[in-house]
Amino acid sequence: MRSFSFLTKMTVFGFLLSTLPVLFIGIFSYVTSSNEIQKDVNKGKYQLLVQINANVDQILTTVNHTLNQVINSNVLKKAMNSPLNVSDFTLYDNLRDELLHMQSFDTKLEDVVLINSRHNWMIKNSGLYRFDQYAYHEQLSALIQSNEDTAWTMNPSVWFYSEESADSNKCEYNISLIKKLPVTERNPYGLIMANIPSCSLQTLLQYDPEQSDTTMVLDDKHRILLHPDHSVIGQSVSVTGFTDAEKLNEQSGQFMSLINDQKYSVTYYKSPTNGWIYLSFTSIASLTKESQKIGIYTLVLCLFMLLVTMLLAWIGSRRMYSPIQMLLKQMDVRTPEIRQNRKNEFQAIGEQIQQLFQSKTQLESELQQHLKQVRTLFLAKAFQGQVKNNDLTEQLERFGYSTQLQAWESLAVVTFQIDSLDGTRYEKRDTELLLFAIHNMIEELIPAGNRLGSVTIDHTVATLFGSATVEINDFKTALFELTEHLQQQIQMLLELKVSIGISLPFDSIAHISLAYQEGLDALKHRLKLGEGIVIQYENVNQGKHYLNISYPSHLENELVDAIKIADKDKSKELLRSFLGPVFSDQMSPQEYHLPLVRLLNSLLIVKQESGISLNQIHPGKSSLFEDLLHLNTVPEIEEWFWTRVIHPMIQIFRDRQDAQYHNISEKIIDLIHHHYDSDLSLEECASRLNYNANYLSSVFRKETNSSFSEYLATYRFSMAKKWLRETDISIKDIAARLCYNNPQNFIRSFRKLEGITPGQYREKHVSS
Repeated sequence: MRSFSFLTKMTVFGFLLSTLPVLFIGIFSYVTSSNEIQKDVNKGKYQLLVQINANVDQILTTVNHTLNQVINSNVLKKAMNSPLNVSDFTLYDNLRDELLHMQSFDTKLEDVVLINSRHNWMIKNSGLYRFDQYAYHEQLSALIQSNEDTAWTMNPSVWFYSEESADSNKCEYNISLIKKLPVTERNPYGLIMANIPSCSLQTLLQYDPEQSDTTMVLDDKHRILLHPDHSVIGQSVSVTGFTDAEKLNEQSGQFMSLINDQKYSVTYYKSPTNGWIYLSFTSIASLTKESQKIGIYTLVLCLFMLLVTMLLAWIGSRRMYSPIQMLLKQMDVRTPEIRQNRKNEFQAIGEQIQQLFQSKTQLESELQQHLKQVRTLFLAKAFQGQVKNNDLTEQLERFGYSTQLQAWESLAVVTFQIDSLDGTRYEKRDTELLLFAIHNMIEELIPAGNRLGSVTIDHTVATLFGSATVEINDFKTALFELTEHLQQQIQMLLELKVSIGISLPFDSIAHISLAYQEGLDALKHRLKLGEGIVIQYENVNQGKHYLNISYPSHLENELVDAIKIADKDKSKELLRSFLGPVFSDQMSPQEYHLPLVRLLNSLLIVKQESGISLNQIHPGKSSLFEDLLHLNTVPEIEEWFWTRVIHPMIQIFRDRQDAQYHNISEKIIDLIHHHYDSDLSLEECASRLNYNANYLSSVFRKETNSSFSEYLATYRFSMAKKWLRETDISIKDIAARLCYNNPQNFIRSFRKLEGITPGQYREKHVSS
C-alpha cells in the first residue's frame, strides 16, 4: 500500500506539473497574442506585396518585350516612313495585325496606339485616324515632345476612346508603356503606346471585401495606380486619408499610421524595376479583436485540459502500479533496496529503456541512407541540344545556310559577355540595348559567309564561326585576330569592355551544343584573369572537348510537349523511347539514377510552372525521388513514371483543355446567334476573341463535330425556315438578311437542303 500511495502521489504531481506549462503558455498567449499576430500579419503582407510586385512586373516585362519585337519589325519600320494612303492598305493591314497580336489575356493589353506626327496618322484598335484631327491631339503630341524615351505612365482612358465598344471607358485610367519612334533618331517624330486598363490589373491585388485590410499600388509621384475603389485611381494617395506618404522613402518597411481617426499598420514595398510602391493597410482594431478571441479560446482550453488531466491522473494512477510490478518481475530486479526506495524501480526501468533507445539509435544510423543531391540543369535555347542533329541541319539549310555548311571545314562557337557597367555612361536597364548593339556589330564585322546568325542567350551573345580552312592553326589564328578586332571595335564605338570565349575547333554542326558550353566555360575564367579578355577553351581544358553526358534532351522536350497537350498515346510512346537510350549505355546502377532523377526534376518543374500542386499527382507523404531510387528494374521504372507522374498530369491538362474548349465554342456559338445576319467569318470571330483562326477552327470542330461554316449555314437555314413559317417576309428579303448575293443562290441552297423551294415550304406550312 505504501508503494501504491507513493506512485499515486507521484503520478498526480507529474500530471499537474506537465499541465502547468500549458496553462502558463495560454495566459502568455492571451497577453502577447496581439503583437505576435501583428508580426505574422505584417510578414505575410510583405510577402504578399512582393508576390504582387512579381506578378505585375512579369506582365509589364512581357508587354515591354512584345512591344520591342513590334518596334524592331520590318512592318513598323516601313510604316513609319509611309503616309499610309489608300494605296497602302496591305501595309496598314499587316501593321494592324502586328498590333492586335500583342493583345492577349495574359498581358491584359486592351489597345496599342501608334502615332506618326511627321506623316500625320494614328492607328489604334478602332482604326486609322488623321493625327491632327484626333480629339486628343495636343495631349498625345505632348507625350512625343517629352524628355523621356521609354516610360510607364498613367493616362486618362478617354484619350484612347473606341467607337467599337460602348464600355471602352469603364476604366478611367490606363497604365501605358510609351516608346518614341524611330528609336535610332535623335529627334523622334512618333510613338507607340501599349495601354493596360488599370481595372484589369485589379485581380492581382487579391482583394477580399470581407477582410479589413486594403492593398493599393502607387506610382513614383504617389498617385494611385491600383485600388479596390476604382473612383480614386489617378488621384493622390491623400484622398484615402493616408498622410504619411513621406515615410515611403526606403525600399520596403512597416510603420503605424492614423487614417481617418483609426490606427493602421502600414506595410510597403517599392519595386526595384519601376519605383512603384505597393501598400497594404491593416486595421489594428481588427487584429486586436482577433487576438483577444484567440487568447480567450486558448485560456479556456488550458483550463479544460487542467481539469481533465487531474481526473485522468487520479483514475490512471490507481491502475498504473500493476503493470509496473509485472514489468519489474520480467526484468528480475526484485531486491530489498528497490522495495524500500521506490525511486530505484523507475531507475531500473529507465536504465532498460535507455538501452533500448541506444539500440534503436544504432539501428537507425546503420539503416540510414544518404540520398544523392539532384543537380539543377541549365537548358539553353539555341545552342544546347534542343533539336535533333538531323532537324538542326535541315533547319539551317531551310534558312539559307546550305552553302556555308557545305563549304565549312572548321567551325567554332564564339561567346561575348559584357564585363561590367560600373564606371561607364550606361545603366543596368541599358543591358539589353547594348547586347543588341553588340549583336549588330558582330553581324556587320563578320562576313555572312563565315558565320551563322548571332543570338542573345541570358546576357550572352553567341555566334558560330566557320571557315573553309582545313589547317587548324591557320583557323585559330584567323579566329583570334577577328575576335580581337571585334573587341577593339566594341571598346571604341560603345566605350564598353567585353570578354570573349572561343570553343575548340570542330568539324560537324552536330557539336554546336558542346562548343557553346566550351565558350561559356572559357568566359568563367574572368574570375582569375580579369575583364576584357579573349580566351580559348583549349587554354583551360588542355585541348580536350567539353564532356557531354548522354541524355536525350530532345525526347524530354517532346515528352513535355505531349503531356501539355494531353496526348496520352504519344506521351507513353515517348516515355518508352526516352528510357531506351538511357539504359542502353553501359553505366553502374548508381549512374543510371542521374538521367532518371533529371527527367523527374524536369517533369516537376513543368508541374510547378503549370500551377499543379504536388498533392494532385502524389497525395502521399513520401518523396517521389526516394520512391524512384528504390526501383530496381526497367519495367518498374517505366510503370512508375507513367502511373505516378505522367498520367496524372495528362488528366489535369486534359480537364483544363476541355473546359477551355467548351468556353471558346460557347463564345463562337453566341457570336453566330447574334451576328448570323452579317458577313460573319471565322477570321472575324478570331479577331474578336483574340485567337488564331486555325486554332478556333480545330477547337470548334472538336466540340461541335461540325465546321464553323457548316454550323453557320445550318443556323441561318433554321432562321430562314422560322421566318417562312411565322412571318410574311419576302424570299428576297430573307436572302438579303442571310447575306446571299442574290435570291437564286438562296433558293438553290434551300432546295438542296430541304428538297423543296422556299415558296413551297411556306405554302406547305401555312396550309397545315
